[in-house]
Amino acid sequence: MRTVKATVHNGRIVLDAPLDLPDGTVLRIALPNGEVVEDDDDGPMSQEEIERVLAAMDAIIPFQMSEEDILAWEADRHSGREAEKATFFERADKLARMWN
Repeated sequence: MRTVKATVHNGRIVLDAPLDLPDGTVLRIALPNGEVVEDDDDGPMSQEEIERVLAAMDAIIPFQMSEEDILAWEADRHSGREAEKATFFERADKLARMWN
């Protein structure tokens, strides 16, 4: 196993020299006090985990909107779109002036 030297600064590990590893490479770091920190993303879910997740999903109450709520929501979306259209060119001109 290859080792590298690093120092902890403000809770972050800072290497003394750059590593020639591709972005996204996952590393396991042995902590000096022997503490082991495991994450749950190392492999497939156990049958118990699957059952727990499915039970939690079954317990979710579906969100139901009344016809009145749907109409009010659609009217609000429509008025928001119209307000955005009304100010679009004014805001576009302002941005253009900022960049020029």
